[in-house]
Amino acid sequence: MPLEVVNSKVVKTTLAQGQNVLARKGAMLYYTGDVRFVPHSMGGSAAGMPSLGGVAGMAGRMMSGEHVSMMAAEGQGEVFYGHAGLYVEVIHLDGSSLLTVEADRLLAHDGYLQTSVVALTSQGGVRGAVRGAMTGQGLFTTQLSGQGTVAVLSHGGAIPLEVGPQRPHVVVDPQAYVCHIGNIQVDISANVGWRDAVGRGSGEAMQLKITGMGTVWVQASEQKF
Repeated sequence: MPLEVVNSKVVKTTLAQGQNVLARKGAMLYYTGDVRFVPHSMGGSAAGMPSLGGVAGMAGRMMSGEHVSMMAAEGQGEVFYGHAGLYVEVIHLDGSSLLTVEADRLLAHDGYLQTSVVALTSQGGVRGAVRGAMTGQGLFTTQLSGQGTVAVLSHGGAIPLEVGPQRPHVVVDPQAYVCHIGNIQVDISANVGWRDAVGRGSGEAMQLKITGMGTVWVQASEQKF
C-alpha cells in the first residue's frame, strides 16, 4: 500500500481491507473501487509543551500552524492525491529515523506511521522558535516515524541533499527548507554585514545551517506556503 508517484504533482495509493491512508482534507483528486473517507484528528499533546486539552489545545495547534485537517481513506481501491498544483515528493521511511516536516507541507502518508507534534522551543529554546518563524513553521513541527511512505509538497520540486562525512553541513534559505530525516541539527546562521545594516545587502542575511547525518529536502523556490 505504499504511496506511488503518478507524475510530478500526483500520487496514488492502492488500498486493501484493514489498511488506510491519511491525507489532507480536499487533497483527493479521484478514486476507483469501494473507498470511504473518514475525518481524522491527531491525538495527544505537543512534545516539550504542557498538555492542552479541548478548545485550548486546538487553538494552540492552529496558532502554531500545525493544524491541518486530515481524512483517512479506507476500503478497497485506488485513490489519487494532489494539492493546488504543487509538486509532490514521496519519501520512504525504513523505521530507523524520524522525518521532520511542517504540517502544511504534508500531503499524505501511510496510516500506520506514527505522528507527533513537537515544540521547536524544545529543540533549541528561543533559537528554535526563531527558526520556526523564519521557515513559517510557527512554534511547532510534525514528526513521523515507522516504516512506510510520506508525500510532501513543494514549490517547483524538492532536491534531496545528503549531509554527512562527504558534506558535513549545508546552508539553506529558510523559505526553501522543506523537511529533513536522520540525525540532523538545524540551527540559525547569521551572515550580516554593514551592507545589510544599511539596507543594501543580498537579502540572504539569515540562513539555516544543517549539520549531522541524514538528508534535507530543499525546494526550488523561496515562496511560502
